[in-house]
Amino acid sequence: MNRLKVTLRSSQIGASPNQRENLKGLGLRRLGQSRLLENTPAVRGMVKKVIHLLEVEEVEQ
Repeated sequence: MNRLKVTLRSSQIGASPNQRENLKGLGLRRLGQSRLLENTPAVRGMVKKVIHLLEVEEVEQ
């Protein structure tokens, strides 16, 4: 199954409270922090809300 490697590239200081909650849900706190997440519709929806703060790549596993 494919997974998504999500990296926080931009600060969440100017982000709205909903966007901050999405980042918390994705498990991202600090700049440069990465997580490997399952490629599910729920995760893709969360990523879509904060795509301007992230770097996303698909990883084969």
